[in-house]
Order: sequence, then structure tokens, then C-alpha cells
Amino acid sequence: MSIEINNESAIPVDEAAILRLAAFALDTMHVHADAELAIVLVDEGAMEQLHVQWMDEPGPTDVLSFPMDELRPGTEDAITPPGLLGDIVLCPQVAQGQAETAGHSTLDELFLLTAHGILHLLGFDHAEPEEEKEMFGIQRDILIGFSMQERRRPR
Repeated sequence: MSIEINNESAIPVDEAAILRLAAFALDTMHVHADAELAIVLVDEGAMEQLHVQWMDEPGPTDVLSFPMDELRPGTEDAITPPGLLGDIVLCPQVAQGQAETAGHSTLDELFLLTAHGILHLLGFDHAEPEEEKEMFGIQRDILIGFSMQERRRPR
């Protein structure tokens, strides 16, 4: 899997852990090993500009996803074709505030947002109740599976 991460924000984050989560999520969704994903972390000003430009909504948001080749999840028997999955843009400052409200770490919030962004790149949405139930269920399963894998990881 080709996953690039670029932290352009002023907040230090555990980039290696975010990369591990992204790789776990892509593997869970049976995405081809030659698929490409970019993750960019930006400050609130840059995120607000993107949010206005692409969503026509004011203020910074937590995550934006920009799909490229419109890849869809694969299965154990039929993984996705190789291609450009797309870009995920995260805002650690917004994630930090949400993490405080939710009572968990900023890194845990960034894990959630990364999984969420990947699912959007794979065509999932949460506009309708049925879609939300499916997407958030898969997101939860990815986060739980990743957490279990991390506990077994040698330190």
C-alpha cells in the first residue's frame, strides 16, 4: 500500500500510528496493495479554505475526503483494482476539540477521522439513516480491530 502522510499543521501527531491505522483500514476493506492514499494534516485556516471551496460551508471542519479513481471496497475473493484512492485532509486542531468533548485522546480522534475519511473515499456516505448505520458500523469495526492489533504490536 502506498500511503503518504504530510503534517502541515502546527500540532505534532503520531504519523506512524495514523499510517498503521490507514493500512489496517485499507487491508480490512480489501483494497489492492498497489492503491495510493495521501493524508494531509492542515491547520484551521487551511481547512476552512478547503471547506468553503469544496463544500460551500463556513469554518474549519475535521476531515475532508477527495476520491480519485472511485475505488470501492473489495472482498476476500476479489480485491479492488490498483489505483488512486484519493486524499484525506485532517485538521488536528478541530480533532483536538472534538476529542476533549468526547473524552478521549486527540490521536484516537484522528484515528476515527482517518477511518471515516477512508470509508468516504471508498464510496460510503451517511446522509441517510441506513447508510449511516452501515458506515458507522464498519468504522467502529475498523477501530476496534485496529485497537486489538495495536495491543499485540511489539513495543
